[in-house]
Amino acid sequence: MVGRAGLYAVLLANAAVVAVFFAQAGFASNALIVLGRLTGLYAALLMAFQLLLVARLPWFDRRIGMDRLTSWHRWTGFSVLWLLLSHAVFIVLGYARASSLDPVNQLVDLAETVQGVLRAIVALAIILAVGAVSARYARRRLAYETWHFIHLYTYVAVVLAFTHQVAAGTTFASSPAATAYWYALWGVALASVFTGRLVLPLWRNLRHRLRVTAVVPENDDVVSIYVTGRDLDRLPALAGQFFLWRFLTKDRWWQANPFSLSAAPDGRTLRLTAKRAGDGSAALRHLKVGTRVFAEGPYGAFTTLHRTRPDAVLIAGGVGVTPIRALLEELHGHAVVIYRVATDQDAVLYDELRDLALARGAELHLVTGPPVPDRLAPRELARLVPDIAERDVYLCGPPPMMNAVLGSLRELGVPKPQTHFERFSLAG
Repeated sequence: MVGRAGLYAVLLANAAVVAVFFAQAGFASNALIVLGRLTGLYAALLMAFQLLLVARLPWFDRRIGMDRLTSWHRWTGFSVLWLLLSHAVFIVLGYARASSLDPVNQLVDLAETVQGVLRAIVALAIILAVGAVSARYARRRLAYETWHFIHLYTYVAVVLAFTHQVAAGTTFASSPAATAYWYALWGVALASVFTGRLVLPLWRNLRHRLRVTAVVPENDDVVSIYVTGRDLDRLPALAGQFFLWRFLTKDRWWQANPFSLSAAPDGRTLRLTAKRAGDGSAALRHLKVGTRVFAEGPYGAFTTLHRTRPDAVLIAGGVGVTPIRALLEELHGHAVVIYRVATDQDAVLYDELRDLALARGAELHLVTGPPVPDRLAPRELARLVPDIAERDVYLCGPPPMMNAVLGSLRELGVPKPQTHFERFSLAG
């Protein structure tokens, strides 16, 4: 809540500052140009905010979670797109009204005579292309690596848009205070991305020098990878968090995949457990001991940091058991663990869960069977955990299972602040 309130406060405060500088710069006589300038300013503000959302700064990530930051990034991105389109349309129509040119010729005239307009047109074209491939229909049909490569062009658009703003923005140059504000705003946004996406990962990996120490198959489809390095007790990782793992072999160094820690960090070893879901994850069982590892993170707000009640319920589905198993090591108070799988053979790490539950005085329920009828309907959850509304609930599993359980929790009256879940979803 603190991180979310902080981001809202930052955005609203900057929106107010932009409005003040816009008013101080004076209004054009043409209402369309006024609207065009205002939508352009707020598009620029949201673009800077976008950079903050994808910067992967630890303070925000631990308190909000990458999945929610990514969701906000997506909706902010489409808001930027519509604001930039509105900016272009209002400006062109406004100047066309004043000059009696048709809109097409007016756009050509602006591109030829006003410094920075051509850069703005290129930036808008890039953002339109990125918006098109980010639409759900297109996104589902693109490999993540392809989408991510196209998405990187957004940074080119950001630079072009900023230089357009410097060259042609009347509000930007209306006063020394306005100029200083815009440079400070964009400086903080760009520095956040540079620090969170480049400097911090490089520094941590140079410091810890991670390597694979063991590769342990859990069953035919699931494998655990043990990683060690230097000074791991100084790595600020918590149970429930995940890393973007990059194994530096000749055929995998360019692939980064999100996998949760499947054991609480102990200062000596990190463990991830992955299910075969494609060529990349299937190849993990063939990793050699000694393989160098480049890990970005830790990321995620699915931790004990957000506990609101002394007791908890941990609900896992399939390989979603990995962060749940790690959390069980760190949780204090009474815990009920519900593990949902299709068959007993699918219950990876079950022996570890059973031993941990016995050692910590937790209840463990293995729920098996096909997804229909649902084994985690409200009545069944209430039977397994009669006081569920008085506990924190941690949930991780496949999206259909998570959606069904979240519906059950709402029906059982579990307050939203007591419900903790995270979906792996990466941006930019």
